[in-house]
Amino acid sequence: MSHRAHLFSLRPAHALRESLAEGYDARRLGRDLAAGITVGLIAIPLSMALAIASGVAPQYGLYTAIVGGFLIALLGGSRFSISGPTAAFVVILYPVAQEHGLTGLLIATMMAGAMLILMALLRLGRLIEYIPPPVTLGFTAGIAVVIATLQIKDLLGLPLESLPASYPGKLAALGGMLGEVHGASLAVALATLAVLLIWPRLKTPLPPHLPAVLVGGALAAWFNHQGAAVPTIASRFHYVLDSGVTGQGIPPVLPELAWPWARGGEALGGAALWQLAVSLVPTAFAIAMLGAIESLLCAVVLDGMTGRRHSANSELLGQGVGNLVVPLFGGITATAAIARSAANYKAGAQTPLAAMLHALVVLLAMVALARWLGYLPMPAMAALLLLVAWNMSEAPKAVRLVRRAPAGDVLVFLVCFLLTVFVDMVVAITAGVLLASLLFMRDIAAMTRVGDMTGSARLAPYGLPEDWGVFKISGALFFAAADRVFGELAALAGERRVLVLYMDGVPVMDAGGLAALQRFLARCEESGTRVRIADLQFQPLKTLARAGVTPREGVYSFHSTLEEALRAPA
Repeated sequence: MSHRAHLFSLRPAHALRESLAEGYDARRLGRDLAAGITVGLIAIPLSMALAIASGVAPQYGLYTAIVGGFLIALLGGSRFSISGPTAAFVVILYPVAQEHGLTGLLIATMMAGAMLILMALLRLGRLIEYIPPPVTLGFTAGIAVVIATLQIKDLLGLPLESLPASYPGKLAALGGMLGEVHGASLAVALATLAVLLIWPRLKTPLPPHLPAVLVGGALAAWFNHQGAAVPTIASRFHYVLDSGVTGQGIPPVLPELAWPWARGGEALGGAALWQLAVSLVPTAFAIAMLGAIESLLCAVVLDGMTGRRHSANSELLGQGVGNLVVPLFGGITATAAIARSAANYKAGAQTPLAAMLHALVVLLAMVALARWLGYLPMPAMAALLLLVAWNMSEAPKAVRLVRRAPAGDVLVFLVCFLLTVFVDMVVAITAGVLLASLLFMRDIAAMTRVGDMTGSARLAPYGLPEDWGVFKISGALFFAAADRVFGELAALAGERRVLVLYMDGVPVMDAGGLAALQRFLARCEESGTRVRIADLQFQPLKTLARAGVTPREGVYSFHSTLEEALRAPA
């Protein structure tokens, strides 16, 4: 097997095997441990915040980082990727949680995991290369806007139980409550945001997320002591253990193994379960597609940072297995997170063991610090997600694209962005890819042209008769260009007795190009014009051969070179 074939084959634990094969010692273990601790500290508040934004209790985000983060790192194909709950999924998961609860969310995640495994088995990992950058930039910017909008309620402490499903409805509901801003909550949010922005300038190894939420928590505790009642995780969420023990905030126990449809009360029966699963197929497909895009984009970004190469299909396999298993422990959808993965590499990670250690750090924190995590204020969580939304929006890159990119790319970006915000992310990606494809085909079709060579100095030595014409076709002859090209050729040819078509510049001919050529030859036969086709490249020649197009005496003929076509007897 060649190195390239080996690199992109479906191989479980590809990244772990490849990195350990290079040798592993105490120095590399120490660097993996330091990176795992660093990213684990980042993941703890983020995982809880993202679970809350997705419409479920915060512990389910921790379960996702623990189980999904460990399994995907173990089985995946990207050496430095950190997987867990990510902001990109909020716009998909929140409506499912509102309509079907945690059970529906977990079932959709399992179905998406199975789809990702199927995508890996079908070797679809490299298809990510066919999604244009304006599409990914458009829907990620749209997701960022939706996430930021969802945080306004907790950021300002607005007394809203829930928000409408439509984006205009969200804006209207939030706008109608702006007079009810809770000053203490806003102060906590601004203090958290200030630390998040200022801390990186101190150049300390400690990530900003931890000091930011600690400052926010301390300020919230002071406000609560003064009677200002800033909401916290403990005041917002409660849990009930199987033993009957109840509590506020996060349960200090390990995630339990259970079927998704048997969690949280009465188990779903066969018919109800089947009906729910069928209704969730579109959502599961959206989760699988976004999970594939996010994880493979993350791997590509890491490749650019590290100079290494990932195995796309092995990464899809790891993501699939992770999402198939994590709902059994109560975790929601997991995928690779670009920001956490970049932090992992910058913290000195050497192998996927760093990501596995990050999952263990989250596990230890959940068990040992559950009581203290309950004191984290909701406005601080909102501020954390607001910064996440800003970072994922890639606003400077989006502005640069709008200012400098071709009009077609700007149109694709705006369509994806607006559809993501106002309609649906799946619709946005589908419309964006289709629009980008159509615009690309338009541009390629415009490059296919016909040139009149009849009077050129190059052909003077051949002494062409006056009723002959020589025309050069350049560019791909496919359905979007072929009819126009042969229409122009018919107008240029006029009433000539012999036409020579010089086609060395035609690399590709599809069924549409073949049909247009055959119609042109039929019109030439009716008008008594003879056609000589010269210098066909391999693919067009193969297309003509498969269609059974052979020379017809007195109608059209094929020649290996232009000179042969010009010198052949009339």
